[in-house]
Amino acid sequence: MIYRVILLLLVSLYLPVAFGKPVEIPGPPFDPPGPPSTPPGLAKKVIGFTVLHTNDHHGRFWANSDGEYGMAARKTLIDQIIAEVQAEGGDVLLLSGGDINTGVPESDLQDAEPDFIGMELLGYDAMAVGNHEFDNSRDILSWQQTLVSFPFLSANIYDETTDTRVFNSHATFAINGLTIAVIGLTTEDTPIKANPDNMVGLVFKDPKSEAAALIPEIMKEEKPDLVFAVTHMGHYANGNSGNNAPGDVALAEFLDEGMLDLIVGGHSQNPVCVNPDGTYSDFAPGEPCVPDMKNGTYIVQAEDWGKYLGRADFEYLKGELTLTNYTLIPVNLLDEDGNVIGEPIEPNAEVIDILQPYQDAGSELLDVVIASSDGRLEGDRAVVRSQQTNLGRLIATAQSAFIQGAEFGVMNSGGVRASIEAGEIAYREVLTVQPFGNTVAEAKMTGSEVAAYLAQVATQTNVGQNGGYPQFAGVTMTVDCEAQTVEITDLGGRGFNEAETYTFSIPSFSAAGGDGYPVLGDVIDSGFVDAQVLADYMADTLGGVVKVADFEPLGELTFINSLNDQGCELSAP
Repeated sequence: MIYRVILLLLVSLYLPVAFGKPVEIPGPPFDPPGPPSTPPGLAKKVIGFTVLHTNDHHGRFWANSDGEYGMAARKTLIDQIIAEVQAEGGDVLLLSGGDINTGVPESDLQDAEPDFIGMELLGYDAMAVGNHEFDNSRDILSWQQTLVSFPFLSANIYDETTDTRVFNSHATFAINGLTIAVIGLTTEDTPIKANPDNMVGLVFKDPKSEAAALIPEIMKEEKPDLVFAVTHMGHYANGNSGNNAPGDVALAEFLDEGMLDLIVGGHSQNPVCVNPDGTYSDFAPGEPCVPDMKNGTYIVQAEDWGKYLGRADFEYLKGELTLTNYTLIPVNLLDEDGNVIGEPIEPNAEVIDILQPYQDAGSELLDVVIASSDGRLEGDRAVVRSQQTNLGRLIATAQSAFIQGAEFGVMNSGGVRASIEAGEIAYREVLTVQPFGNTVAEAKMTGSEVAAYLAQVATQTNVGQNGGYPQFAGVTMTVDCEAQTVEITDLGGRGFNEAETYTFSIPSFSAAGGDGYPVLGDVIDSGFVDAQVLADYMADTLGGVVKVADFEPLGELTFINSLNDQGCELSAP
């Protein structure tokens, strides 16, 4: 809490204007106009326009320490493209696939205020509502909408009581004489991907069915020339989404051919560059990218963090839309030798001036060193979601030590967002690892209940593909993936007895059903944020010195009847 109080004081010193945050949740702030139909003469000539897009911004309003990405450089690039396109008689539409929130502490502790202010400066026209927009409380989400003039779009999020949409379903734009309707759609996985407490009273309906019903209504009432979708559903090659909810490919194939012209996506955080058979190509920054097309619908996505600006150049003639050029433009990304890939992009001075106070306020607090580590603490997404790691165990240990009398800790790997390198550890690194602001909860169960619970948690399949893979501290057991059972031999050094009662720590997110965990109704929420618990454990309990060997997994978990010895995998991926 003290970190947040100090930060707010710093922001008040740096910023000339303070923004109020209303508690009441207003209705949708954007009422899309109904532009006129295409003038008759335009049907006979080629109309050119360009769609620019990003997705999964995750708080990266500022360039990283190597000068990569950042909204100021992106502004320069956008302005250059707009000037070029307009000089040739075209026009530009700028879209975001959502997930503006959560990722770096300078943004997180300021509720993504600099990010939305930056989006307004860059001229975004619309964004999809992403699952991480619900990492904050609903009053914060409503306040964020007041910072911008463009709409937050989602046609499939409903109020449970009134059965009405919470956000605008679509917006229509007049682009170079064309009328383009843009609908918004959000993944059905949101209730298990974001904090369930922030979604009470909301229903996430099937986005495919919502689109199938909405598009004919729009065509009848507004008669657009084209229909696009800005989505936060994920792109999975040839629709193979695994444990994830169906994504953009499933959406395109569900609709009648020709109903949807373009999907600008997000959520899976991958560059959608495909081979002729629909599998992913080996794309690298600066190389050509062929976007996906399914059932007559172009599908694009630009990885994440603003690393790339997607550029799609279109021509429209006699009712037919043709993609003439597509590029993922790297935004000051560096190659292995530290050289900028492509042309260096000079950051926009005005954006720098406006966002600098936010960066300064956050940095002054977050650069305080709280501990040091004698080795790398592993939290990379691909690793922590597929095996036990020292960082996963450190977090679970910190949380179980925080809960008085806890024998063990359970930590969902989806809540571990980065590694920590050897050396000094500032509060910044801690918040980058755990950016969501979840709290630590206490649960009590009998041994038999623990066995049943851990069986559900530990036997989640699709190792490496979802955040439900659990990291444990204080647990020794054998997991039978085929039988979906566990044989526990020790909890916290007490052995194991089905009749005894055990206490364990669990993130509030997981206790509420997040990442597909069983809902635990009888837990005590400490109210203490996970990142703060981890920071205090490293600074106080460990005396500011983290010895990675103390948290290395030592084979306490054994997986049997599985193709993977680190988790449950019942069929080849």
